[in-house]
Amino acid sequence: MRKGDRSREHIVVKSAELFNQLGYAGASLNDIIEATGIKKGGIYRYFNSKDEIALEAYQHAVNVVGGKFTEAMNEESSASGRLLAYFHVYADVVNNPPFIGGCPLQNTAVESDDAHPLLRARAQLSLQSTLDKMKAIIQDGIQQGEFKPDIQAEAIATFALSLLEGGILLSKLEGNNRHMEMNTASFSAYLKQFKL
Repeated sequence: MRKGDRSREHIVVKSAELFNQLGYAGASLNDIIEATGIKKGGIYRYFNSKDEIALEAYQHAVNVVGGKFTEAMNEESSASGRLLAYFHVYADVVNNPPFIGGCPLQNTAVESDDAHPLLRARAQLSLQSTLDKMKAIIQDGIQQGEFKPDIQAEAIATFALSLLEGGILLSKLEGNNRHMEMNTASFSAYLKQFKL
């Protein structure tokens, strides 16, 4: 990797951490300068605007979390296990989140809802991608004979993601992982009714 590519990646990585903790509006260019150790002119050598940094930073954060989801799912042999792997990645969201600051999708969706249409569009893509992956797992479970053939994959995927994001939000707000623990146990029990 060339020095310029390394510098650009460094800006993206550090900015992703800042934005996921402070929010896009809350993290200033000075915060990025301080976190990266790169002067304003150096940052603008690689990026045209804070918006451009934010979009790449969000994608970086999503890729990191997505990689952890994939690792956790690869350790599971059943469709149920692969769905629950999403919850296990966030099991210790209070002390050890898969990405500093919590869930990039959730943080970006909340902040960008009315204020930043480009980031909102990226969050919408992440939402659809996650739901599609969950639906594919459920459909695989049907094909493999793990789940009943008449279940509604989209409804289950939506419920799973809602429980996951709700557990993350409540646990982070309270400073206690118990909400993630309860939602994981509830989803595990919920899945049993669909098994053959």
